[in-house]
Amino acid sequence: MKSRRELILTGLTALSLLAPLAVARAQTAAADKPHKVVIQVSDADSAKWNLALNNVRAVQHDLGADKVAVEIVAYGPGIGMLKMDSVVGARIADAMAAGTAVVACENTMRAQKLTRDDMLSKIGYVPAGVVELMQRQKEGYAYIRP
Repeated sequence: MKSRRELILTGLTALSLLAPLAVARAQTAAADKPHKVVIQVSDADSAKWNLALNNVRAVQHDLGADKVAVEIVAYGPGIGMLKMDSVVGARIADAMAAGTAVVACENTMRAQKLTRDDMLSKIGYVPAGVVELMQRQKEGYAYIRP
């Protein structure tokens, strides 16, 4: 029969052998966890929109489009770039085709007397852009404002 000391040493040896496996498993689980990013665009500036869309493309390329959730939230003066006549409309459509969610603030739309018929097709809508940004950050999304 083993002494108490021998049992403790055997247990510690087993733990020391299993610890690297547990660490590796935790690292693998973290690597598989999707990244999340929310991007604010509140400027009526096509250069800012192009920068935001370049950031989206880079994040999806570097992390893998299937490994990252990306959302662009437009409100205030930035909402104009989601209108049907937007100069960046084609790039926004490409971003959405690649899995990016693009949402417009309905508060801003009401203030600017815009309807969904005025907007690019397939975008989403949120009641309040600022609240959407707050909720996403609470959910663990990284926040970017180009």
